[in-house]
Amino acid sequence: MNPIIQVAGVRSLAEARMLARAGATHVGIPLRLDVHAPDVSEEQAAAIVHGLAGAVETVCITYAADPEELAGLADVLGVTGLQLHGPVGLEAVARLRGLRPGLLLIKSLVLAPGREQGLLRDVERFAPLVDAFLTDTFDPATGASGATGKVHDWAVSRRLALASPRPLILAGGLTPGNVAEAVRAVRPAGVDAHTGLEDAAGNKDEALVRAFVREARAALAACGPA
Repeated sequence: MNPIIQVAGVRSLAEARMLARAGATHVGIPLRLDVHAPDVSEEQAAAIVHGLAGAVETVCITYAADPEELAGLADVLGVTGLQLHGPVGLEAVARLRGLRPGLLLIKSLVLAPGREQGLLRDVERFAPLVDAFLTDTFDPATGASGATGKVHDWAVSRRLALASPRPLILAGGLTPGNVAEAVRAVRPAGVDAHTGLEDAAGNKDEALVRAFVREARAALAACGPA
């Protein structure tokens, strides 16, 4: 798998096209969430995916867990991948893989104190069924798993990267200022940023996106994955 630079939380087709021009390889669209409100409706998301016309990979980030629901959501949106961010079970992922064998499946591993051993078991259990893992940060104050703007213990992500036979994508509070250090610490196959690339209004700042892509790409090339 080539290095992944995913930017999540797109709000419009114009913004998505800017991300593609700036060098993002994947655009993440959060929908059917537990805590955060989605940035766009599902109809708007489908229009964004259609308007991108394959210029960049598109990933729906979702807490949905039913395999038929997930397959249908991917079909309606036209995305090339799903990021399974909620408590989806092993049998459900196996069923989803059977329903949509060509779909990119990313399993999120949400880090919080005391979860490391369980996440290591998840890596072993889910690796035969998914294409990649993504580590993100749990915020106990809000209950949010991701899009928190908070970093986690990169040493745990490093251990997960070493244990995983699948590529690992690092997320959680990444910005242009810390992404190179994070990549050196974890040696992931890719990175993901969301709130760290936004202005005060919540829109993606093109200068921040370009700086993030530049720093991430250089660090990923220099370090290589675990």
